[in-house]
Amino acid sequence: MKKKKQTRQQVKKEDKPVTLGDRLNNDLMSQLKAKQKELKEVEEKQKREQKELEAKKKREEQRRREKNMTFEELLEKSDMNWEKYK
Repeated sequence: MKKKKQTRQQVKKEDKPVTLGDRLNNDLMSQLKAKQKELKEVEEKQKREQKELEAKKKREEQRRREKNMTFEELLEKSDMNWEKYK
């Protein structure tokens, strides 16, 4: 009777798939999770910096375009009705 119970228990244990976390010790798992978190933070920081850089380039390009506008472009952009002043 004991053998049947032992084999059933072994079968139940084998039903669960063995994960990498089960095979590694807790210290190593905590180190890996900490590294994963650190890498995510670094990646997010890089994305923020990239967005800021793109926004800065866009502002600089817009400033440069406005600086180099011709008088005609400035008149077209203006909201004033110039016919009132004729």
